[in-house]
Amino acid sequence: MTTSTHPVDERLPTGKLAALGLQHVLVMYAGAVAVPLIIGRALKLSPEDVAFLISADLFCCGLVTLIQSLGATQWFGIRLPVMMGVTFAAVGPMVAMANANPGAAGAQLIFGAIIGAGVISILIAPAVSRMLRFFPPVVTGTIIAVIGISLMRIGINWIFGNPVGPTAPTIINPEHKQWLDAAAAAASAPGSTLPAVPKDLALLPKLPNPKYADLSGVGIAAIVLASILLIARYAKGFVANISVLLGIVIGGVVATAMGLMNFDKVGKAAWFDVVTPFHFGMPVFDPLLILTMTLVMIVVMIESTGMFLALGEMTERHVDQPALSRGLRTDGLGTLIGGIFNTFPYTSFSQNVGLVAVTGVKSRFVCVAGGLILLGLGLLPKMAALVESLPTVVLGGAGLVMFGMVAATGIRILGGVDFKHNRFNALIVAISIGVGMIPLIAPNFKQWMPHGLHPLIESGILLASISAVLLNLFFNGASSDSREAIEAAKQAEAH
Repeated sequence: MTTSTHPVDERLPTGKLAALGLQHVLVMYAGAVAVPLIIGRALKLSPEDVAFLISADLFCCGLVTLIQSLGATQWFGIRLPVMMGVTFAAVGPMVAMANANPGAAGAQLIFGAIIGAGVISILIAPAVSRMLRFFPPVVTGTIIAVIGISLMRIGINWIFGNPVGPTAPTIINPEHKQWLDAAAAAASAPGSTLPAVPKDLALLPKLPNPKYADLSGVGIAAIVLASILLIARYAKGFVANISVLLGIVIGGVVATAMGLMNFDKVGKAAWFDVVTPFHFGMPVFDPLLILTMTLVMIVVMIESTGMFLALGEMTERHVDQPALSRGLRTDGLGTLIGGIFNTFPYTSFSQNVGLVAVTGVKSRFVCVAGGLILLGLGLLPKMAALVESLPTVVLGGAGLVMFGMVAATGIRILGGVDFKHNRFNALIVAISIGVGMIPLIAPNFKQWMPHGLHPLIESGILLASISAVLLNLFFNGASSDSREAIEAAKQAEAH
């Protein structure tokens, strides 16, 4: 008597596994490295530390992918072909934390919040799997649209130059700085009767910066964008799926040819190094920051629920409640591991779910192979240094596509919402998007509010999420039929 192996559990030949696993890695690579680049530069870390964040991220992507695809004990792993990567949903709150606390101190706060949220997410995973009814399409679509809109600011700043440093729109007049330095020196001289320069006195940058929005940089970003569009339009299959990554490679080649990219840091980086936990010091656990990140994780796990259900249908393997809980617990465990190893919250990558549909290969061991490749990449500092060396203008052209697609996904989900017969849905979307825009349009709105609340209200994504959920409950209630919510979650590609 013979028993047939389910396609999900099929073990393919090693060569085929490696090739298909590499496909999955290439599809997710651009999205995976974007978050450490954003957060590392928001924290104003050194290039070496940013490269470390990239290595840590790739390493943890691989580790969490192995746990999710292979399974670990009866509590973790959905055991489906799932690739895990950092979520864009957490970028807004983390950038707000980084801006308020740059450097290693900010990193300790961020990773403390991530660890705390990871622990809580593990505990609440079974409950979250039953919360879909609170996230109908009108809520899910609005949240994802705001995520995309919020991230677009980062992509645009990448095109024109970092919002800080030598590529800011304006710079301090060197003559003014020279005068202030001379005044400070004279005031501090022995026997001086001049009053001391007030603490934290700083000059306001007012001189237009000729390096800002330099046409050569804008041109490179345009080349990257055009390359992505042409590849997406005319290429087929797998090549079309990695159009963003190929666009970045083309941009890197052009930037190198123009002398805007060098490989000095790549040459200095080691060939092999181990990713160590708590690289930036012991984490700091701020209750409010943990709450902020936990709210993000609830949204992320709702999206993951849709991904798992869609993947279950694709692979013809039923995803029951225990399996769903195992998958969501792994989101929490991955986030906990990420905080320990100096990286970020994790979720299933929708791009890779789409690749399963394109290739028709349902074996989870393909993603296991992809996880092993990511582990290896995380141990190669030269790869991380190469990514970190990319000029921001190259990343900006790709960022417009990556972040814009997130917003487009939200719009697509909202396209299925009944606005004709339910006038309240338009109010929910309108008000929630407006609330989500407050931190972008008026970043100083919180100046008279208690400082402890700032991390919670600095993220437009969180404000929009809370607004959409509460307004939907007020106008529509919580439907007992979660089928629409499942369909909306299946379309979510906010990663």
